[in-house]
Order: sequence, then C-alpha cells, then structure tokens
Amino acid sequence: MFGGVAVGGLAALGGGALVYREIRRSAAPEGTWVKLSPIVPVPESTPRAASPAFEAPGLETTVAVWAHADDDIIFANPHLAGLIASGATLRTIFVTAGDAGRGLAYAQQREAGIRAAYDEMRGSTEPWQTTELNLLSGARVTRFVPSDDPRLSITVLRLPDGNLSGKGFPTTGEAGLTQLINGLVPVLSPIDDGPTLDTRRLSETVAELIHAGRPEHVTTNIPHESAFARGDHPDHSCVGSLVRAVAPVAGVAPEAVTYYIGYPSRHEPVNVEGEELDAKVDVYATYAAQDPVVTCDTAAACLAQPGFGQWLRRSYGKTEDQLRLT
Repeated sequence: MFGGVAVGGLAALGGGALVYREIRRSAAPEGTWVKLSPIVPVPESTPRAASPAFEAPGLETTVAVWAHADDDIIFANPHLAGLIASGATLRTIFVTAGDAGRGLAYAQQREAGIRAAYDEMRGSTEPWQTTELNLLSGARVTRFVPSDDPRLSITVLRLPDGNLSGKGFPTTGEAGLTQLINGLVPVLSPIDDGPTLDTRRLSETVAELIHAGRPEHVTTNIPHESAFARGDHPDHSCVGSLVRAVAPVAGVAPEAVTYYIGYPSRHEPVNVEGEELDAKVDVYATYAAQDPVVTCDTAAACLAQPGFGQWLRRSYGKTEDQLRLT
C-alpha cells in the first residue's frame, strides 16, 4: 500500500532493502507532501458510447476507486464488508499496481490477496474469472469477477506505484501519478505493458470505468486538496483528486462520493472495535497472507504492525462538504 520492497524471504533482500523493510516495520509510514497540479484535462462530457467495461446494474451499486490493492480493506472497512453482506453491488477499481518497484509478479500477489479478502467477506472461495478489456479511452485493464457472484468485480489499471516520496521507483522510471499530473513525465506505462496513459487518457479511463458501473455511490481516497490528506501516500491523494474531478463528468453528483482518510486516520479517535474490529482484522490477515511485506500470522500480530494496527482500528469517510478543502 505504501511502496517499498517485497520478496518472499529475508535471503532475497539486499542489505539496503532489508534495512528499509525493517524501518517500515518499526514506525508508521508517512507520505511526503508534494504539491499537485489541478487534474486536467477533464473529459468534456459523460461517455456516451457503450464501454467494453459496462457491467449490468445491480442493487445499490457502489463504484470504489483506490490507489492500491488493500486501501479499501484497511481504510473503508467495515463499510465495505457491510455493502457485500447487504447484497449490494460493488465495482472496485485499483489505479496503481502497488508494485513497490518490484514488478508484475509482486503486484499479482497483492491482487490475489485482495481477491482472497473479498472471498472472506462474501463467504465463498469459488474461482474468479479473468478478462482483459480494451477501453474506449485506449487503455487496457484487467477485470476479475467471482464465477458465482457477478455483483462484485475488481478492475486493475496497473500503473506504477509512486512511492512514499511521490518520486516513483528506479525500476519504473522514477515516475508515478504525481509526476504525470504535474507534467514532469508525458505518459505513464502500466507495468503489464499495456498502452501508455497521458493525463487526458487517464481522466477518460477513470471516467469511463465509473460510468460503466452506473453507480448510485462512489468511494475513493481522500483528495490532495483536503486538509485530511497531509501525510497521506501521494498516490492516495492523486486518486482522490482524480475521482473528485471526473465523477461529475461520469454522471455522479458530488454528494454521492465518499472519501476515506488514509494514513492520517491514525490521528483520529478509535471507532472500530469489538466484533467489527475482529472481522476487519480477519479480512486484512487474509489479504496479508499473500503480501510478503505485511504478512501477519495472528490478529494480535496484525494489530501490532506499526501504522496498520492504528488504521485497522479506525475508518473515517468524508463527504464533499466535510473535506476541509485547502
């Protein structure tokens, strides 16, 4: 979720990487505050043609757009689990691969982990179907749908992780969402060799995916322009700002969007306790079993992780009029 180094065991880590991993485990991460340009250009109108990403409307559909696989289960649970339990329709989109500069194989581990977490919440381990979609925007995305539960889907763009510094990783050209939005790089290349995205194509892609879900509600990360974004991962801020800019173009009213506080939520009072906390930790531990950076064997071990233990005990969604815009 916050970039870095991920491998299967300590023997595979170099000296510097091992030190970085141990630092991450000893203190809660904090993102670098980087000035972000306005999200431009925004698509001119709501997508009109039928997108290949179109999904049949369901009951109380939510489209959720996140920077990394696990932002949802850490910052938006127990709301997320409640949606699934209620029978509502949930269409999840992950904009970056969360690859931490380690390549596609690690990103796919995280994707497998998030599917397992959704299985935990929906109470099924039936296989997921995988489809590649070529969008009207020109982007290519990968979609996962449970074979026994089409009201749920996960769509991934696999853009490179921007790192806690907002400067990306050497292995992906030291480029991420921050550099793209700020005009420091002309395009981003997905780590699965999909078509490159410039700022316009990125905006059109996110608008197309939101519109294709026909949502009543949208959830996403806190945007950069909110006071609650200070100290958050730069990728979180970029995605929140991107969704805030394009949601109206995708036919979603500002009051229908909920923004979840990320890293800075640890400064808010504890508000997830008891059975809700137990269930949230179980879902997180199921995900973490597939992510070698954050793996934890027991609920106590998960809650003892710096940063994660604090975030798991909290979940704060903000509406447009609660963002404390700066």
